[in-house]
Amino acid sequence: MEQCKDQQFDASSYIEAFYRTFDRVAGDANFHGLKPLPQMLSIGEISNEFLELMFPGRCGRDRAELGLQEILRAQMQDVCSQLKSQLLLAFRYDDPSLDECDAHKKADTAIGQLCALLPEIRIKLKMDAKAAFDGDPAARNIREVILSYPCIKTLTIHRIAHELFKMDVPLIPRMFNEYAHKETGIDIHPGAEIGASFFIDHGTGVVIGETTVIGNNVKLYQGVTLGALSFPKDACGSLIRGAKRHPSIEDNVTIYSNATILGDITIGKNAVIGSNVWIKESVAPNTMVTIQEPKITVRELRNRPS
Repeated sequence: MEQCKDQQFDASSYIEAFYRTFDRVAGDANFHGLKPLPQMLSIGEISNEFLELMFPGRCGRDRAELGLQEILRAQMQDVCSQLKSQLLLAFRYDDPSLDECDAHKKADTAIGQLCALLPEIRIKLKMDAKAAFDGDPAARNIREVILSYPCIKTLTIHRIAHELFKMDVPLIPRMFNEYAHKETGIDIHPGAEIGASFFIDHGTGVVIGETTVIGNNVKLYQGVTLGALSFPKDACGSLIRGAKRHPSIEDNVTIYSNATILGDITIGKNAVIGSNVWIKESVAPNTMVTIQEPKITVRELRNRPS
């Protein structure tokens, strides 16, 4: 039998039909090298650099020969340089009319505004870590929380992304949060406003929508959804983007696992929301909401082998 030759498959006959799916005239297909885009790999690296900046040593780097101020200066310079390279790509992609000088100015302005907010962000993250330690009897110390708890990684990235989102930075904020989602299983839109001392216990499956507002000292468990009940549309049937459509959670609220809270409603201060509930109406302060306990039936199994 003649032995098959190892030859390369020829895809040329398939290119024409595939090429016609690209709408280059409308400027919607720029993912093939015609216009460079920010990269998720780079965003992930920058996310980890921000973690190292907020909590020096978290990434395991040995800089014992340097003082803390020198470490912070070097780390801030490094992360800002990496972030700027991605911001330049995002601004140039979003507005092709920007020349290189204007893109640099916009990137420098955004980074400067972010750096001015870093002290406030770090104080909130310290409060988040303390809330996690205080709220979880399994935590042995705050160092363990900072090093290993998914909520700290997610909140570090989210609090950075949220500030960039408020500056109308294109692409980058959502990419930050999608990286955090991939890493932790916690899905927070960068537009969500989150107060201080926020703790997500376990975290897997938590979803927090764009227009959610969360107060201080709020605790969520795994599987909680703070979502939209409906999507408002304009007269032409197009979605109205940015309209308030997610819940507002006031201070000192606890929401247990797999609770689903939908729409532009308010969960009042000090409320407790039990597991597996489905809520579409506002909840008054100092209220507990639970579903009726299921009835458990126990019966003897007969004719079972011993």
